[in-house]
Amino acid sequence: MSDTPKEILDTMLGYLGFFVEIQEHTRGSQPILQVITNEPRLLIGKHEQTLEDLQYLLNRILQAMDPQAPRVIVDVDHHKAMRDEALLQKVRALAETVRATGKPAHTEPLNSYDRYLVHNEFVNDPELISISPKDQARLKRITIRRRTSNDPPPASAVTQDLDEQS
Repeated sequence: MSDTPKEILDTMLGYLGFFVEIQEHTRGSQPILQVITNEPRLLIGKHEQTLEDLQYLLNRILQAMDPQAPRVIVDVDHHKAMRDEALLQKVRALAETVRATGKPAHTEPLNSYDRYLVHNEFVNDPELISISPKDQARLKRITIRRRTSNDPPPASAVTQDLDEQS
């Protein structure tokens, strides 16, 4: 089967009665399908549940066709992109509070995708680190705190160390 993620999503939405335009983008190596529609609220759903379900179903289909297929992000009218940026702005404000006071701060409970975004925000930060609990809960709070000598170095420091050893 030679269907692309875009074609599969277009077919799914067509069967559901939606007339859409789908644009393909990438962020790094992550494929993103941007759905443009006159009915974004119906595709986003309450608490983004419909959007999450569409993305989940598309990725399950792709994985069934090719277990090595990359995970695709589905967005509707840039909703997810704007929400991601708003989340990161909140997290940056929390980080500034931690920098100023030295006291750890906690996010609201986040799903795995949001935790991924937050952790990526601090991966290269030389001062702060983000930590998730190691439990099986779907929603988890992230703790943002100052780095200690016991913490792993920022990713950029690891890269610099490897470059210096060469």
